[in-house]
Amino acid sequence: MTGGSESTPTQRRNSGGVVLDDTAKRIIEQLQQDGRRSYAAIGKAVGLSEAAVRQRVQRLLENGVVQVVGVTDPMMLGFKRQAMIGIRCNGDLNEAADAIADIDGVEYVVITAGSLDILAEVVAADDEQLLNILTRIRSVPTVISTEIFLYLKLRKQTYAWGTR
Repeated sequence: MTGGSESTPTQRRNSGGVVLDDTAKRIIEQLQQDGRRSYAAIGKAVGLSEAAVRQRVQRLLENGVVQVVGVTDPMMLGFKRQAMIGIRCNGDLNEAADAIADIDGVEYVVITAGSLDILAEVVAADDEQLLNILTRIRSVPTVISTEIFLYLKLRKQTYAWGTR
């Protein structure tokens, strides 16, 4: 998938796509298992040279197909509040989602089907910051209601779903 011209791939993605061959999928699966795995180790697993893997991973990164990061539990790092906010809107959902995605503290935004139009995951240092984020979301002109789901404890967080 590729990101828009004004945003990073992780912020907004369209449904257009990058065609992935079987080798690219195997490289992605290697990175899902361990994002720190060396290019040489990946190459050995998929049958490519270290240089070829480096080049392919770079293309995957540039196209927004993969992102190599250290995934953390925000509460373990001193952030006291993490929540999912369900949002109902009228009007253009893409515009609302873009406006919400631009709010500091909003880490994840998806447009959904069902009783909620948008889900926004937020991370905040404390209740005051969480209230500020919620107030900013509610100030988006097309937002008509919100429902907050406060996280109490992280029980599972994985990203190794493979490829198709």
